[in-house]
Amino acid sequence: MRTLWAALLVVGVAGMGAGAETSQQRGKRVVDEALAALGGQAYLNMQNRVETGRIYSSYNDKVSGMAVDALYTTYLSRPEPGFLGVRVRDARGRKPEDIILKKQDDIILYTDGTGYEVTFRGARPLSDLIINQFKIGTLHNIFYILRQRLGEPGLVFDSRGSDFFENRPVELVDITDANNDTVTVYFDQINKLPVRQVYYRRDPIDNTKLEEVSLFNKYRDVGGGVMWPFAIRSERNGEKVLERYLESVEINRDLKDSLFMLPPNLKILKKDK
Repeated sequence: MRTLWAALLVVGVAGMGAGAETSQQRGKRVVDEALAALGGQAYLNMQNRVETGRIYSSYNDKVSGMAVDALYTTYLSRPEPGFLGVRVRDARGRKPEDIILKKQDDIILYTDGTGYEVTFRGARPLSDLIINQFKIGTLHNIFYILRQRLGEPGLVFDSRGSDFFENRPVELVDITDANNDTVTVYFDQINKLPVRQVYYRRDPIDNTKLEEVSLFNKYRDVGGGVMWPFAIRSERNGEKVLERYLESVEINRDLKDSLFMLPPNLKILKKDK
């Protein structure tokens, strides 16, 4: 009898070991569940997106500016690692009708590894610091990762287990690429959607460590089962720096390539330092 119980115990332990997930298996499962919650294949087939709403900038945790914002994003073919497979047009006006009548105060274009600030004076190339910050932020963004970087060589998903964030259970996953750059994403255990992400970078001026945090809330179906957050907050070293409150999001619009290009014969100004 003692031998029988010992045999059963060994079989039971072996069965538990065979069914247990490794941290990478669990991380991959959580990410797969998040992709399915965001719309699965419909999310992967999203070609472009138009987000309109209000954007608030902050300094020392106090609102320092507000603008009506229209953000146009189009995805390029699956890029090589490290290359941005996205073009962005960020148009801002002081009033909602400015966006409708195309009377934006400023237009920022990020296209093919460069960028411009476009005003009535002309197009001023953005500084290398701003371009690099945009690139780093995009490559670490969980929504970009899920749309453009899945299957990238060297990309690893490592579960850090479960926890609570703002009184709701979450799964934490470290997503690390071949360059050893990591972003930690918090996924809601109930609806599986991303609610928070954290990554670190170095200030290019004084090399101090910066903690970049983004929080995502108020998801809505924006078409075909694709879910998108309508409230986004960005923090740096614990201080709020930006908030976006969206009023509408449309996907797979008929966006022309010219929308992401400089108008012909536009004056090119001196590049920002």
